[in-house]
Amino acid sequence: MARVSTDALPEPTTESTRRVREALTAAGFTADGLLDLLGAPAYAALARGETVPALRATRAGGPLATLTRLFLLQQAVPYRSARAVLPVDAVLADRWLERVPDPAAAEGTEEAVRATVDVRPYSGPEGQDWWVVSDSGCAVGGAGGAGGPGENVVLGVGGASTTLAGIMVPTPVGRALDLGTGSGIQALHAGRFATQVTATDLNPRALRFARLTLALSGAAEPELREGSLFEPVAGEEPYGLIVSNPPFVISPGARLTYRDGGMAGDDLCRHLVEQAARQLAPGGHCQLLANWEHQEGADWRDRVRSWVPPGCDAWIVQREVQDVTQYAELWLRDAGDHREGAAAYAERYDAWLDEFAARGTKAVGFGWITLRRTDAESPSVCAEEWPHPVEQPLGEVIRTYFERQDFLRRTDDAALLEYRFLLADEVVQEQVGAPGAEDPEYVVLRQNRGMRRATTVDTVGAGFAGVCDGTLTAGRILDAIGQLLGEDPAELRARTPESIRLLVEQGFLIPVLD
Repeated sequence: MARVSTDALPEPTTESTRRVREALTAAGFTADGLLDLLGAPAYAALARGETVPALRATRAGGPLATLTRLFLLQQAVPYRSARAVLPVDAVLADRWLERVPDPAAAEGTEEAVRATVDVRPYSGPEGQDWWVVSDSGCAVGGAGGAGGPGENVVLGVGGASTTLAGIMVPTPVGRALDLGTGSGIQALHAGRFATQVTATDLNPRALRFARLTLALSGAAEPELREGSLFEPVAGEEPYGLIVSNPPFVISPGARLTYRDGGMAGDDLCRHLVEQAARQLAPGGHCQLLANWEHQEGADWRDRVRSWVPPGCDAWIVQREVQDVTQYAELWLRDAGDHREGAAAYAERYDAWLDEFAARGTKAVGFGWITLRRTDAESPSVCAEEWPHPVEQPLGEVIRTYFERQDFLRRTDDAALLEYRFLLADEVVQEQVGAPGAEDPEYVVLRQNRGMRRATTVDTVGAGFAGVCDGTLTAGRILDAIGQLLGEDPAELRARTPESIRLLVEQGFLIPVLD
């Protein structure tokens, strides 16, 4: 059956939205309910864009199966089945559903209904039952290579959106901005910390979806603004939190609004970073996902660090790198170009490679960027590659990272030795060397939480970290280590602060701030 028109978006009242939310909750149409109904394999398959296991799991029927087929799997269901779980006439009037022939019944014998949008259950960080509303066929597994119903398609929950939500800094703020809101996922999360959320998007359909998502999830009404990048909020009161999952794809042209920014190369991400400071309140954070070019003869770290505006600390993390052929193939399939015939696919593939060759681009990096406005004369700007597994959510890890940067900036080496430190939770020590050797070749400290970093330390560093329980100052610990090892304490005090700073910066040691 053909998809329904994407222009027929629901237009519910507050009361009817409340009734729909109550019906979804009563039927168990939640993230936990879906997992129970489908089982882990079928539930995981949905995230990959595969619906067959879920269709099989819902054959037996029932209220939850009906809603799953209707709103998540985009199947027509008999009118009588929908009426058993939803205020169906009100839902039809509000255009959540539309009437269609029942494909399973004899011609003309029974009426069916089909959803005009996808509705995906989504669990909030504190166990909230939320629902994300997106275009038909776009709730399961992100774009999934389906192509979508047009250039202004609005996607549902995908890996990028959950990554950004997981790194969101959990600091209470008065105002938050979700730039390029799409279906409103980040606005939902930002509403946990902000008194007022503003959501912007170049695509007016996206703003309508964001309103639906927040209303259906019982969130506060956002302030919606149409426009590109920071234009809709230019000159307004600054924000304590800015989040953005922007159209960061580096592509030749701007075919799909949700992913193609329409600027050359990685200029859109550069522009967002460069302009963020003027929209941030002092101490505020700007967090975005980004792609950046690896160009011939240039270090990507230097390129992206150069984007950071004065007065802002920054933490730039590259999570993945793809060569230009891998990158082109990923996004050509995202748009469904591989389904349009070999000749058309080859022509578009060639256009992507022409663009990269003209710009001297050899690969593309994926990652996240967090800025914090400090107005410091000597900001801390860290750009690093970290492709290893991390433990989400990382919002608190990111918040404390910037707090430690403040501490290190204001604390000279002499003052550093007067502080007490705590070894972070779940740090373990590994000794590496030949079997049977009396002493290890080197010692590794490893985090089992957050970024899950590992760092090599010498005997002094290992001994120092091992006794950091917040009782003794760093200087007194070094004096004791010097006596134990027969080393000059003054020399230890002179050479060790650099190592202590690295352990603090990476989160192995936490300064005790009285």
